[in-house]
Amino acid sequence: MNGTVWDIRQYSLHDGPGIRTTVFLKGCPLSCRWCCNPESHAAEPQLTWIREKCLSCGACVEVCERNAIALDRSGRRHVDRVRCDTCGACATGCPAEAMTVVGRAMSVDEVLREVGRDAIFFSRSGGGLTLSGGEPFAQAAFAAELLRRYKSDYVGFHTTVETCGEAPWEDVALVAPHVDLFLFDIKHMDPIEHRRLTGAGNARILENATRLAASGASVVVRLPLVPGCNDQADNLRRTAEFARSVLRVDRVDLLPYHRLGEPKYPRLGRSYPLAGTAAASDADIATARAVLEACAMHVRIGG
Repeated sequence: MNGTVWDIRQYSLHDGPGIRTTVFLKGCPLSCRWCCNPESHAAEPQLTWIREKCLSCGACVEVCERNAIALDRSGRRHVDRVRCDTCGACATGCPAEAMTVVGRAMSVDEVLREVGRDAIFFSRSGGGLTLSGGEPFAQAAFAAELLRRYKSDYVGFHTTVETCGEAPWEDVALVAPHVDLFLFDIKHMDPIEHRRLTGAGNARILENATRLAASGASVVVRLPLVPGCNDQADNLRRTAEFARSVLRVDRVDLLPYHRLGEPKYPRLGRSYPLAGTAAASDADIATARAVLEACAMHVRIGG
């Protein structure tokens, strides 16, 4: 069984307990305006062009058999993403690695071989494997088999799934038996605002969180704190009420908004939706924390 993976990061400290290896799967049903990983949105591999690395040598133009790449007088690349079939010839032929293909098909065995290199760190720290994205439930069959095999090969090691929760319950239920901890994003409690900010409503997300918690799954609520988008006191209080009264959890992880993903958008031929929005300040974080703690929530910053 193959899945599409866009990154594997060793020695991760913020994606669950202990030292972890995080496997990032491509494909996401949401399009959050603040997303710092736009390369994770599409399910298929994508071509990126890093302008700062480009030598304007024209090697990519010469090797592209579909004539999908053009070079203007200023040396700027233009990629026709309709013509491009992501064959990777331009990336292979680029001497500066300015052209890259993000995402590759990997088998369960291939992923486990990479993850297994860190087994000694898992055993000593209580860590393990984390699946992130994109959205792991977008590749539910692959995620379930990968986690099942991991649990079988590394008995006693920990598994975590980072999720936005937007998936059919059948996909969630397929993966859940192999997961020790869900890091579950609640981005906004208002369905209209949620759709405006992410491109989808939140009804199924909240239902999936409720069903997971009712099933006995371990769930931690995470809230991306984005100034002007979801940091209103009323939304914070509603998130805390949902966590305590419905999910029966008393912890929220605040993930302060940053702009580290902004340069990635033009590399994919896209504009950044929150251009000009300042990162969450210490004051923003302190204010949000105070509101949540007043609702009897334990707050962690940054996961």
